[in-house]
Amino acid sequence: MRITGISTHVVGTPWRNLTYVQVHTDEGITGVGETRMLGHTDALIGYLREAEANHILGSDPFAVEDLARRMKYGDYGRAGEIVMSGIAVVEMACWDIKGKALGVPVWQLLGGKVTDKVKAYANGWYTTERTPEAYHRAAQGVVERGYRALKIDPFGTGHFELDHRETLYAVSLIEAVRDAIGPETELMLEMHGRFSPATAVRLAKEMAPFKPAWLEEPVPPENLKALEKVAAKVDIPVATGERIHDRIEFRELFDSQAVDIIQPDVGHIGGIWETRKLAATAETHYMLVAPHNVGGSVLTAASLQVGFTSPNFKILEHFNDFADAEIKKVVKGAPEVVDGYFHLSDAPGLGVELDVDAAAEFPQQQARFDLWAEGWEQRKPKGTQ
Repeated sequence: MRITGISTHVVGTPWRNLTYVQVHTDEGITGVGETRMLGHTDALIGYLREAEANHILGSDPFAVEDLARRMKYGDYGRAGEIVMSGIAVVEMACWDIKGKALGVPVWQLLGGKVTDKVKAYANGWYTTERTPEAYHRAAQGVVERGYRALKIDPFGTGHFELDHRETLYAVSLIEAVRDAIGPETELMLEMHGRFSPATAVRLAKEMAPFKPAWLEEPVPPENLKALEKVAAKVDIPVATGERIHDRIEFRELFDSQAVDIIQPDVGHIGGIWETRKLAATAETHYMLVAPHNVGGSVLTAASLQVGFTSPNFKILEHFNDFADAEIKKVVKGAPEVVDGYFHLSDAPGLGVELDVDAAAEFPQQQARFDLWAEGWEQRKPKGTQ
């Protein structure tokens, strides 16, 4: 079997463009992959156009490791977010082809299942007025849908510091959310790399009474020493990793023991197999894995293949029941959350199919998502209000 070409399809919303890639073969089997780029969708498509000619055409889709390695190192330049995302979408599609050809789900090819279900946590649910009352109602809605975990960034446009008034307001939002969801639902606290170490530590102590399940990206990701400073002074588990795009770059993070939960994005770190390798290394450091997942249903399905096969997999992020949920219709067989969990599927490959006609109903947009802009949490960029 050989790859005869690829096709790209961008599904657009005001705040995110989702790039789907179909990989076609000479035996008529087509696989699909997906990623979500922030402001770099055209760059990704341009890279894939060159990579198709230089590396992908004529390749054996069963030789996933070889193709990914050639795409990463064959151009000699150091691979960054765009290249690693390009590798990821092609790599996912190859696993999909492999599973379909053999008639088995991808998780079976990764060593088999270690669990029948993966816990989900909701994100994108607080696209509402930023008040305790509105957040209380929205959080209740999440629990009523069966979710047993959710995540929130309550810090407005905070950057490095957060003044006393804004701190009190953020606390009031979290207090309302915890009251709405009760004591048993997990509450993940997102900081989006906003703060200085001192501010992150102070805020973590303010939020401690509400029992956060983790403290995510408390400081910008470029300075590991700053993260170590935070980790040494808080009792809440620390999570990070969505903006690391190469498995090798996790090495110093592992050595530091500064985090408890790593959050690679399967769509940015080279795909399913790279993430599974990373999960295995995390296991040797007694760390959990909870992938960043702001994509649609194909990326969710790909992330679940890692989840069903990794003993240290904690939970998977899910936006698609809340933020522009209508995009789920572009994928047939989209994974669904039932009673707070994704459940094992025996469907071959990734178990999903891209509906090209449905995808065409959501053309690419000039998607913008500025975490330092007023009202960012509503995910409605200026001009779309």
